[in-house]
Amino acid sequence: MSTAPALVTGDPPLRRRIVVRGVVQGVGFRPYLYGLATELALVGHVTNTPEGVVAEVEGAAAAVARFCDRIAAQAPPLARVESVDHQEVPVRGGEAFTILASRAGGPARTLVSPDTATCADCLAELADPADRRHRHPFVNCTHCGPRFTIVTGLPYDRAHTTMAGFALCADCAREYADPADRRFHAQPVACPRCGPRLRLIAPDGGDSGATDPVAGARALLARGAILAVKGLGGYHLACDATDGAAVGLLRRRKARGDKPFAVMAASTDDIEHLVRLGPEERSLLESAARPIVLLRRRPGTAYAEAVAPGSPDLGVMLPYTPLHHLLLGLPGDAEGPRLLVMTSGNVSGEPIVTDDTEARERLAHLADAWLTHDRAIHVPCDDSVVRVCDGEPLVLRRSRGYAPLPVTLPLPVRPALAVGGDLKNAFCLGADRRAWLSAHIGDMDDLGTQRAFAHAVGQLESITGVRPQSLAADRHPGYRSARWADRNAAGRPVVRVQHHHAHVAAAMAEHGRDGTRPVIGVAFDGTGHGDDGAVWGGEFLLADYDGFTRFAHLAYVPLPGGDAAVRRPYRMALSHLRAAGLDRSADLACTAACPADELQVLERQLERDLHCVPTSSMGRLFDAVSSLTGVCHRSGYEAQAAVELESAALRAPDDDLGTYAFALHEAEAVVRADAAPVLAAIVDDLRAGVPRDVVAARFHRAVTGLVRRVCGRARERHGLDTVALTGGVFANTLLSSACAAVLREDGFTVLRHRLVPPGDGGLALGQLMVAARARTTD
Repeated sequence: MSTAPALVTGDPPLRRRIVVRGVVQGVGFRPYLYGLATELALVGHVTNTPEGVVAEVEGAAAAVARFCDRIAAQAPPLARVESVDHQEVPVRGGEAFTILASRAGGPARTLVSPDTATCADCLAELADPADRRHRHPFVNCTHCGPRFTIVTGLPYDRAHTTMAGFALCADCAREYADPADRRFHAQPVACPRCGPRLRLIAPDGGDSGATDPVAGARALLARGAILAVKGLGGYHLACDATDGAAVGLLRRRKARGDKPFAVMAASTDDIEHLVRLGPEERSLLESAARPIVLLRRRPGTAYAEAVAPGSPDLGVMLPYTPLHHLLLGLPGDAEGPRLLVMTSGNVSGEPIVTDDTEARERLAHLADAWLTHDRAIHVPCDDSVVRVCDGEPLVLRRSRGYAPLPVTLPLPVRPALAVGGDLKNAFCLGADRRAWLSAHIGDMDDLGTQRAFAHAVGQLESITGVRPQSLAADRHPGYRSARWADRNAAGRPVVRVQHHHAHVAAAMAEHGRDGTRPVIGVAFDGTGHGDDGAVWGGEFLLADYDGFTRFAHLAYVPLPGGDAAVRRPYRMALSHLRAAGLDRSADLACTAACPADELQVLERQLERDLHCVPTSSMGRLFDAVSSLTGVCHRSGYEAQAAVELESAALRAPDDDLGTYAFALHEAEAVVRADAAPVLAAIVDDLRAGVPRDVVAARFHRAVTGLVRRVCGRARERHGLDTVALTGGVFANTLLSSACAAVLREDGFTVLRHRLVPPGDGGLALGQLMVAARARTTD
């Protein structure tokens, strides 16, 4: 290494104090600075503090300058440097550069790293019979392993993690204390002698007797068993994905209906025959975050149909812990499953299980055995879900591997907590120009999820140091998240934010829009409380952070029976047909799907307007068309009917260019988009024998045409040229891609979600930004 700067003669010594902020703890930053200072022959010290990594360096002025310049440019792979501040301090002298013990106290301003997939060096040790960590299920180093899920406090040191109870053996202690070792201050470091231990537990609660718990677990999986496997952020339920009987048993035990399972593959070689795998998808799969990636299925993959029935996609992830690699088999291991269903270890609707005792109790009717260990999980963290749309990542669930990395805000905000929505809940803490989104919490209709929410709020506040001065919540009067905000306000103001305004604001925020110019927000989803008491969801808003104007929306139709219409799309189809003045004869699939007695009750309900809240929801229109075309009549999970309608549209021949058209009623104060002509054309096509796949594709093109026309009208009247596509409907990549393409052809700038989900998992970010403006403009 060159030390040339220190050899410059006549250069008076200089000392600087440097504060590095960002993800700089638990990622090897101190040894990195130690090596850099040693290379440049500088003296001084470095330490972890609650505000970040703080260093003082002294030596020749040129060497000190070079040190400061290289801090961010050559940072360790897991580090994310947000700022490097330095100031000159008095020269003190010294003989070496040292690493000091961490300092506690003061406000927490540093960032905790997400959990990170096992690195190549650790995988090599895992598979090397000559290495002392051969087959060690918890091998990790500074560049990989658990972080967020084991942190109990700051600064990030072993004493503030769930590894605190595992005393280092002499060999691990030596590595931990050696700045030249890649395990220097790697807080989860351990080996088979001093680290956590695996157990394979039989159904009766006793030890299975397996001398090798992993080998025993693999043998059980090969025989069709269902295993509860303890991971980084909670338990998974696992079975052999190629064993139709095992997959079916898991589906029945979990009462999952047709909701797709995710699978874990040993390598991309094991999935290339199942899915279309492009470079962007491969990059996501192999990234340190290791999310579940939704990949388009290849036709004719029989057993994949049992894993993800009716879905155009297969959710795939690669192993991200040493235990996963062992479970899928190392070179030389006996044959075993190379593709595992890995689904969240929970009862449907409840939060993921993290506690070992709770896992034995709550998963007893689901699992045949438990592969567990004695390292506690402090923070629940489900798997993230991502797909690729037009070559860019589209995050559908932002959790493990991404949380708790903050989103940089375009405007500073006062310390605040935005509690999000009730479906796919994730909350958000914000202060200054940072917004920390929580890991995925889940649906707030379960008491366990509400408890998990409260625990997660306290934990994220503790590691970010944010003490909210206000709260933000949805305007829906019945949302449990909003009620929680009211109960826990403790005198702080609670700002209510309209649901679709929050969606648009979230898209603006992640694209760095400062709100000085409104955007055309196209907010399509299933349900959102409207300012007029209706259920909105097919909205065109002219919006900034200060407010919005409703420019256009889908025409209202009755939502008969609320949730019953969501679960049974044929009810929505019949409601739409009636609103359009179309007959509902028995030759239509939706009419035939409705039991005769229910049909009579539904007709009276619609005639008398009983329990029929009006809705403008685009999600419910997708449901209606799905049932009308015979694709899906009963929805066992959120958006099933829409997902299967997209799948049908993808199967349509490329040479079909037909479409339908919505009617626009533009003489009114708010433009109303009427689906009646679309539905009439669909009925005509179906009766003429047009295949339902073609009808599904034409409907997608009709919605694309609607977006194009309404945005064009908005530009003509208001001079706006930026469109934000947001809301859960835009998780549909066929629709998102088509809308973005035609809008760009028309000269619009298009904002689509990349950092936070387009659905309710990203809602809190928008709530935060709108509430911040409401507070600053009061």
